Amino acid sequence: MTERKDELAGNLAKVEERIAAACAAAGRPREDVTLIVVTKTYPAEDVRILAELGVRHVAENRDQDAAPKAAACADLPLTWHFVGQLQTNKVRSVVGYAHHVQSIDRAKLVTVLSKEAVRAGREVGCLIQVALDAGESGRGERGGVAPGGIEELADLVARSPGLRLDGLMTVAPLTGEYAGRQQAAFERLMDLSTGLRRAHPAANMVSAGMSADLEQAVAAGATHVRVGTAVLGVRPRLG
Repeated sequence: MTERKDELAGNLAKVEERIAAACAAAGRPREDVTLIVVTKTYPAEDVRILAELGVRHVAENRDQDAAPKAAACADLPLTWHFVGQLQTNKVRSVVGYAHHVQSIDRAKLVTVLSKEAVRAGREVGCLIQVALDAGESGRGERGGVAPGGIEELADLVARSPGLRLDGLMTVAPLTGEYAGRQQAAFERLMDLSTGLRRAHPAANMVSAGMSADLEQAVAAGATHVRVGTAVLGVRPRLG
C-alpha cells in the first residue's frame, strides 16, 4: 500500500504542476480550477489513498462500479461526480451517492432524476453534456446534446425539483469540425457557457479537459478538469 501511495502522490504532484502552470500561462489563479480524479476501473482502496492525499472530488462513469465504491468510501469527505452516459434505470442508484451528474443530455433523464432526487430528499447538481460533434439538434457519439438543445434542457433542469443547474460539460470530440482541435472545442464550450449564464447566472461550472488536454481546457477557461490516467496510471479493469 505504501508503494501505491507513493505512486499516486507522485502522479498527483505532476498533475498539480501541470494545472498550476496552465493557470499561470492563462493568467488565472490556481484556485479557479478544481481537479476531479476519475477513478473508474480502480478499486476503493485507491480512492481512500487519494482522499488521504487531499483529493476531494472523484468521478465515475458506470453505476455498477461506482455504487459499491461510494458505499465503501462513505466515511470520506468526498464529492462524487457521475460522468458517464446514464440510463434511466440506474438513476435511483446514482442519486444515492452522486453530488453532481455531468451527463445530462435528454429531457427524460431530467424527469427521472428529479423524481428520484425528491424521493431521496437530495439536491443533485446537473451539468448539461454538450456534444460538439453533433448537428445543431442531434446527439453526439459519446452522448451529449447539440448546442442548439442546451437552452431548453437547461430551463427544464432549472425548474425541476431536487435538481440544481450547475453548468456545462463536454468531451473533446473525435469527429466533426472540432476533431483534433481541443482548444477550439473548449473555447466553443466557454462561449456556450457565457450564453447559458445570461439566463442562469449561477450555472458557472465548466467541466472540460482530461489527462491529455487539461492545459487546453484551462486555457479556454474550464473550472473543472477530469483526470484519470495521469493520476492513477494504466491498470487492469475491475472484474
